[in-house]
Amino acid sequence: MKFTLSEIRKSAYNEPFTFENKVDVSELESMNNDIRQISSVMVDGNCSLHGEQITFSFQITGEMILPCARTLVDVPYPFHIQAREIFSTSPYYSKEEADNEIHPVEGDVIDLTPYIKENILLEVPFRVFSEDAKSPEETKRSGDGWEFTTENNQEKKTDPRLQKLEALLKDNKEEK
Repeated sequence: MKFTLSEIRKSAYNEPFTFENKVDVSELESMNNDIRQISSVMVDGNCSLHGEQITFSFQITGEMILPCARTLVDVPYPFHIQAREIFSTSPYYSKEEADNEIHPVEGDVIDLTPYIKENILLEVPFRVFSEDAKSPEETKRSGDGWEFTTENNQEKKTDPRLQKLEALLKDNKEEK
């Protein structure tokens, strides 16, 4: 979602201009986070111009698929995020502006997409739980390098790394 400075100055000169668009944020799935799937999100809001500062106030609405904290099944998680981003066209960008999270404008285009992705990542919940009370037989029992076991279904297995040591202990018992 890109806006040119000339478009902003022309449209937001007297009053804020509004925008509405779908944004593809599927790149978030490949990042190292819990988002398993996310569809395009709807972004709508307005942009206002105050001297050398450009303020975007917008809402991000969509749905992402996250893993259940108990069973690891897919849980749809709808979200609605209120966001506000401020940009400065001033050539005298200071540390104070950076501390207040005012972003410098580099070039003639403002791209809101990275800020949309950042706001979505900040709103991912720590954990979600599935509403479906699935039986333990339906839950995932193993994965890449892991396996779920309980005391009831756990057999007396020897760790393959310790098999030689176990053979050595058996030999010692036989000698006595």
